[in-house]
Amino acid sequence: MQPMHRQVFLLATAQALFQIVSVLVMTIGGLAGSILAPSPEFATAPIAAMFLGTAASTVPASMWMTRVGRKIGFVTGASLGALGGLLAAGGMMLSSMTLLCAGAFLAGCYQGFAQFYRFAAGEVADDGFRPRAISLVLAGGVVAALIGPLLARWGGELMQPMYTASFLFLAATSVIAVGVLMGVNVPRTVDTADERAAVRPLGDIVRQPTYMVALFGAVTGYGIMILAMTATPLAMTHHHHDLTATATVIQLHVLGMFLPSFFTGSLIARFGVLRIMLAGIILLTAHVLLALSGTGFYNFTAALILLGVGWNFLYIGGTNLLTRAYSTAEKGKAQATNDLTIFIVGLAASLSAGLLQNTIGWQALNVWLLPWLAAAAAAILWLQFSSRGATVRA
Repeated sequence: MQPMHRQVFLLATAQALFQIVSVLVMTIGGLAGSILAPSPEFATAPIAAMFLGTAASTVPASMWMTRVGRKIGFVTGASLGALGGLLAAGGMMLSSMTLLCAGAFLAGCYQGFAQFYRFAAGEVADDGFRPRAISLVLAGGVVAALIGPLLARWGGELMQPMYTASFLFLAATSVIAVGVLMGVNVPRTVDTADERAAVRPLGDIVRQPTYMVALFGAVTGYGIMILAMTATPLAMTHHHHDLTATATVIQLHVLGMFLPSFFTGSLIARFGVLRIMLAGIILLTAHVLLALSGTGFYNFTAALILLGVGWNFLYIGGTNLLTRAYSTAEKGKAQATNDLTIFIVGLAASLSAGLLQNTIGWQALNVWLLPWLAAAAAAILWLQFSSRGATVRA
């Protein structure tokens, strides 16, 4: 195996382990929170705490890794995840919502570091392999789709109080990730004096049409996915589905998120990144229509699968498009700003999911997504048909 391919494999493995942690929290965070929350509206507070941790750590993680390298940063992130799992388990044992949210916050910090795995894949790959490298790393989430909900379900009643063992599984998964990440070796880039002198202000980078559309596309895919995915366990419980059914739906949803990653890079190379992002918008719209068609098990299943595939196309497409909007010397602040914005939106979506589900319900919540999708489609079409759009079609 070539060094480039070995590094992508290790990053994909680390991605799988990190996504197990993320999926586990998404599956049971709201359910665990509903046990400890003072009122139903605050049930999703642990999930919101995870995204708060991600938003709070994204910029420091990027800036620090620029100084010390990817490996040290990635190992630090996984270590925070292990500590977070222990704290969350302690929160369940002590009936402490504060401790549960603190553990989820540290799991979010782990996510703040791990979100840069996909950029690290682009840094170890050559130009020809880069789109596939990014996609293959995100494809590590397929393993998470199979294991994450299972660990959440198995751990649900393995120990008392409920979900204590699930969070201990989270800690153990993070420890395994530390071992995998010890083998990662992403070469540190050294900027020349000319490159440093040519670094643009952040505002100039962000105002580029390519950057803005890449960011808005990724924010749309991520925000809509988090809002609907966070509300799903609560909505299914409201409509009398049990934990086994909920875990199965989340499992298939996460498969929809990551299984397409094996070919998304090839689709981008063949059809162009903007067309794939538009396909993501269409799939997310189909999710809304299926959510409106009913609240049976198969309605939830089909809707959540399309939600996952739509996210995949928008998120991977946005990541590929973003890499064309900055130089090597600008990557730290450009990537950090992108991911910080994404996770602030994720935080708002996760925090509002419980409130929206309990006030307006599952189907009305999904109707509210349509104007957002229309705005994102308009932005992508504008870039595609503008004079500058011609440079990002491939």
